[in-house]
Amino acid sequence: MKLPLYQIDAFTNKIFGGNPACVVPLEKWLKDDVLLKIAQENAVAETAFFMKMGNNFHLRWFTPDIEMDLCGHATLATAHCIISELKLRNEKVIFETLSGKLSVEYKNSQYILELPSRDPELAELPEIIKKSLNIQPIEILKSRDYVLVYKSQKDIENIKIDRQIFDEININPGGVIVTSIGENCDFVSRFFTPQATILEDPVTGSAHCSLTPYWAKKLKKNTLVAQQLSKRKGELLCELKEDRVEISGKAITYLKGDIFL
Repeated sequence: MKLPLYQIDAFTNKIFGGNPACVVPLEKWLKDDVLLKIAQENAVAETAFFMKMGNNFHLRWFTPDIEMDLCGHATLATAHCIISELKLRNEKVIFETLSGKLSVEYKNSQYILELPSRDPELAELPEIIKKSLNIQPIEILKSRDYVLVYKSQKDIENIKIDRQIFDEININPGGVIVTSIGENCDFVSRFFTPQATILEDPVTGSAHCSLTPYWAKKLKKNTLVAQQLSKRKGELLCELKEDRVEISGKAITYLKGDIFL
């Protein structure tokens, strides 16, 4: 069996920037263990598998470790594959996913993702997370992920994780977001996943489902510019619209090939 494979850098317009995702179009679903093995072999943060379903597309996301309930950057990458590479749609794609219907619109050379808003609530910081961090937050919240708020961007840049301790945390399928007000944007963040092959995610669309409603309240504005401060870096335009979050970004194709099973 031969399957097409695309590797796409999301939330960037430059190769080697943003967050890489692999995208695999399917004509029929393979067994879950095969999908997971493909994701492991691809060795990027997320591999997206999609299949045409009527006028929409069925979309699933796999890390090298588990299937995820939501992944923003791989959704954007899949829309780029459908619109710009396969020419199956011109402007808008609707996905059926574990998180319900998600839409991506291509407009003014950008992809606009409509994702669910996940407003984080005040929470207590588990001792094991506290021990794994070299700098402690000033506020702790949680939705799917823990959201740890810090005083400054400098704190976010200087955070180090003791992975031996951090990997004892069990937040399936979530992670830990660290965030603060930005120096050259509205807010900055980084995202870490315990027990994952890739500890720090380069650019995390799903994290902004929680970050956007939080910072919209704090800054009293619904449209925000965000930066994720990983080594690859990424910039996202986020807008809160009632119970949805719109996240805009660009994408560029890095690789096209075939998988032989």
